Amino acid sequence: MLLQGKNAIVYGAGGIGRAVALGFAREGATVHLASRAPAHLEAVADEIRAAGGAVEIAVVDALDEPAVDSHADAVAASAGSIDVSINLISIDDVQGTPLVEMSLADFEQPIRNAVRTTFLTSRAAARHMIRQRSGVILTFGGQGDPIRDYSIGGFQVALSAVEMLRKQLAAELGPHGIRVVGLTTGGIPETIPGDFEGRDALIASLAEPTMIGRTATLADVANVAAFAASDRAAAITGSEINISAGAIVG
Repeated sequence: MLLQGKNAIVYGAGGIGRAVALGFAREGATVHLASRAPAHLEAVADEIRAAGGAVEIAVVDALDEPAVDSHADAVAASAGSIDVSINLISIDDVQGTPLVEMSLADFEQPIRNAVRTTFLTSRAAARHMIRQRSGVILTFGGQGDPIRDYSIGGFQVALSAVEMLRKQLAAELGPHGIRVVGLTTGGIPETIPGDFEGRDALIASLAEPTMIGRTATLADVANVAAFAASDRAAAITGSEINISAGAIVG
């Protein structure tokens, strides 16, 4: 198993967080799952345990500095290490409204949330990883071309900001033996709510530019995240892994 004996903090127990948590546990990691939603935490923990995996859960607001630091300190103290950290919380983005009609609050909300939570959770893990001289921090999102036929608000700006933060973290943490890797998709249809207006058209637009005729799935993301967090990816840092099925070329 790729992550046997590793302690992994996963922030967010929704669609992508659930998939990655299950994937990490399947590969042998003890998953320390943190979320604001107790019901989601319990549901994912039940799935992991039913499959024979190891999981600990905690109600944590990943935008709250003291809460994030306290949780990371507790994980390190009880488990002995923090080997992997990945932040997959919702950043409360507002989509579907053209920028010229959007309020400043709606535009800047995902940017502020994404940068804040990535900084806080990465810093909390890195402080322990520095002492260990090892560890992996994964980010999710990455840069992409502007979207011309859909109003995405501040979401893509937020992902681009996180991408720059990832690069800076990689540069500063690399000398301490810590890898920082981004995971990029061109969108995952499974994460789009069933009642979202224009869902079918949006899904079609995500698949159309791919090179293999389909988008990435939650299972794809979980599998790549497990690889990126493992020692088999020991030479990968300061870069992103493209899981866009060829929709993003760079």
